[in-house]
Amino acid sequence: MGHREDLLEGAKRCLLQKGFARTTARDIVKESGTNLASIGYHYGSKGALLAQAYVALVEAMGDAFEGDGIATSATEPGSVERFQAVWSNIVGTMRDPGSIWHLSMEVLVMGDEMPEVRDHLALAQREAARGLIPLLMGGREEDVSDETVDTLGAFYLTLMTGLIAQWTFDPKTAPGAEQLAEGLRQVIAGVTKR
Repeated sequence: MGHREDLLEGAKRCLLQKGFARTTARDIVKESGTNLASIGYHYGSKGALLAQAYVALVEAMGDAFEGDGIATSATEPGSVERFQAVWSNIVGTMRDPGSIWHLSMEVLVMGDEMPEVRDHLALAQREAARGLIPLLMGGREEDVSDETVDTLGAFYLTLMTGLIAQWTFDPKTAPGAEQLAEGLRQVIAGVTKR
């Protein structure tokens, strides 16, 4: 690996150990075996490097969202059963006390103190929304329109952010996929009555 990759791997380890606010450039350099100048040369700043490291950690969760693939392949895209299967996998990534999702809460709470990280991650959210849509609705990510990202994708991201907050704050009472699916059924039933 070159310095760029070493820095990214070191930053990922630092994030998992210390979070955004407590990770220093020197921590990353020590963890990666590189030098301080490498951060600016390859990433522009420590904040940009940490944001990219976080995005890489989240992208690695993509396989966990799909689970073993059996639940999603055995359910109809767009169905409540698919919704429950996918959210079951997603919630499974939140159950670990050392979950990377705690880092999301740190950005939400301390975003004003880390504007570069917040701004970089805000841009990455759009692509995260684009990736969730085919997982739940079927199809290919590259075929998802911007309008669908701005509506359905925003809905899924809002649900995800709420779940992250609940699982971080009070995992004992945070909802599982079964409760989410039942809530969706109730919403559908309420809408179709009208």
